[in-house]
Amino acid sequence: MFRDLLILLLLATPLVHASEVFRWTDERGGVYYSDQPPPPSARKPTKVQSKGNVVDVDKESYEARLARERNPVVLFASACGPLCDQARDYLVQRGIPYTTKDPSREPEIAVELKNLVGGVEVPVIVVGKTHQKGFEASSWNSLLNAAGYPKAPLIPVKSKPTTQP
Repeated sequence: MFRDLLILLLLATPLVHASEVFRWTDERGGVYYSDQPPPPSARKPTKVQSKGNVVDVDKESYEARLARERNPVVLFASACGPLCDQARDYLVQRGIPYTTKDPSREPEIAVELKNLVGGVEVPVIVVGKTHQKGFEASSWNSLLNAAGYPKAPLIPVKSKPTTQP
């Protein structure tokens, strides 16, 4: 009995020592981690999810984060078939964070796309202030590399069959 109680106590001990970890950015962009709550002047304060004594930090590289902040990626695409599917698959396989805008579902987006490229043709990728109509993996690779996204070799893109709504 005493032995069982001792084992239970030893197993529960790590749970008692677990504490909250906070992450925040100061006004100069410095990132801090602490077991104390961030000061009121902190920007982007969050609680960090931890697993035991290991802290789960950003999985995005510094290079990728800078590229995303300076040159966000927008994909104008709809259910246009294999070409739009390949465009989406390419961005996912390369690990590029992007926003999708579907001109077939929202008239404002169709107008935005027409103003951008002169028509409502998809796919269109916008990287920062640069855009390109159509999908071609090698040119998209060059466009993303030039925008500062981590370089990646040309990725062969496999299209998945799609179902029309």
